[in-house]
Amino acid sequence: MKKVLLHCCCAPCSLSCIDPLKAEGIEPVAFWYNPNIHPWKEYQARRECLVDYAKEIGMELRVMEDYGLRSFVEQTADDLDNRCTRCYEMRLEKTAEYAAGHGFEAFTTTLLASVYQRHELIAQAAQRYAEEYGVGFLYRDFRPNFRAGNQRARELGFYMQKYCGCVFSEEERYRKQIDREKEAYLKTL
Repeated sequence: MKKVLLHCCCAPCSLSCIDPLKAEGIEPVAFWYNPNIHPWKEYQARRECLVDYAKEIGMELRVMEDYGLRSFVEQTADDLDNRCTRCYEMRLEKTAEYAAGHGFEAFTTTLLASVYQRHELIAQAAQRYAEEYGVGFLYRDFRPNFRAGNQRARELGFYMQKYCGCVFSEEERYRKQIDREKEAYLKTL
């Protein structure tokens, strides 16, 4: 059995990955490193949901605590159109580095479960950092499990987020509402 570090963006997405890995005989060790998630209450809610779930199922969890608003914004603000790529790179580089430094044979990520993320960019970044840090990248397309994983997360009462986590995606989440309210407000002037 491979010693695999599973980067987890949240507990709901982890549901799409953990059982398939276990079916292969892999007992993943969860890894929390997500300096992209904002505001603090969102970061805290996602982290605590994963911590609670890992305890519940007896899965080892390593937490790299880094509420990184400033560093995330500094690394993405100059090129907001490509912020997702930089976000993947930030998290996957740290995951590969941690895996290599802590005796893991390979790493993977729950980012590969989301139907909303840029799957190919995630896989490319992970492979690049695997090579750079001399650790394996366990590629799996977890997307077919996404809907069922989210349904199970709802049944388990997990905290379910409404956006990927960064402040810019939260703005996008509300963009239509913001535009409608702006238009309505301007009509009152």
